[in-house]
Amino acid sequence: MPSKPMIGYAHVRKSFGPVKAVDDVSLDIAESEFLAIVGGSGSGKTTLLRLANRLIEADGGTITVEGEDIATLDPVALRRRIGYVFQSGGLFPHLSVADNIGITPRLLGMPAANIAKRVDELLALVQLDRDAHRDRLPEALSGGQRQRVGVARALAAGPRIVLMDEPFGALDPLTRDALGEDFRELHRKLGLTTVMITHDMTEAILLADRIAVMRGGRLLGLGTPAELSKSRDDYVLELLRTPRRQVERLNTLLPQSGPA
Repeated sequence: MPSKPMIGYAHVRKSFGPVKAVDDVSLDIAESEFLAIVGGSGSGKTTLLRLANRLIEADGGTITVEGEDIATLDPVALRRRIGYVFQSGGLFPHLSVADNIGITPRLLGMPAANIAKRVDELLALVQLDRDAHRDRLPEALSGGQRQRVGVARALAAGPRIVLMDEPFGALDPLTRDALGEDFRELHRKLGLTTVMITHDMTEAILLADRIAVMRGGRLLGLGTPAELSKSRDDYVLELLRTPRRQVERLNTLLPQSGPA
C-alpha cells in the first residue's frame, strides 16, 4: 500500500442523532484500486462513501483525498474532481444527454467546442451511439442507457477517482452484468480509483479488487475474497457463503446442460 493512499479514512465518525452511521472507521484505498463496500441497509456504507466528497460532513477523524485533508478543501471544488455515479443515473430530466454529460466541464469553464468533443468521446467510451443518443432526454432512454450516461457524466472532467452508489442495482440482470463488466474495463483502461457501494456480494466478488464489509457503522472485514474467507467474524463469513449457496441452489433447479 502506498504511503499516501488515493483515499484515506482515519478513525472517521459520523452520527445521525443516536445512530452511529460510521463508527471509528480506518481504511486506505490505493491508487487504481477497485474497492467494493458491502453491507445491509443501515450498515453505514453509503454514509462512508458520501463523506469522501463532503456530501456529508464527518463528526471526527480525518479523510484524505490524493494526500490532502478534505476538511481544508473547498467542497465544491473537491466534488468536481471526483466522479459520482448515482443508483438511478441521477440525470437532470430537462437536459439532453449531451448537456447532462457536459455539465461539469461547463462549470469548470471548458470552451463549448471542447465540451462537444469530450461528450462525443465519452459516448463512444460508454458504448452509446452519438447520433442516436446525443440529443435525447433521459426519459427517452432505457435504464441501462441512463446509467451509461451517468457513468459518462461522472468521467466528463477526467477524474482520477469515481464513487459509485449502488450503480447497477436498479437494472435487469442481463444489463447489470454487462454494465458491470464494461465499467470494470473502463476502470482498468483509464487507471481509475473506484469505490462502489453494493449490497450484492456476488457483484462485489466479480468486480472488485478488495471488499470492505460494514455492519452497524463498523468495518468488520477488509481484503480480497480469499483474505475475507479467513475472517473470524460470523457476519463476514455468512456474506461470503451467500453466492456459493445461490450457485448450489441454482444447480439443483436448473437442468444440467447436455453436450454441445
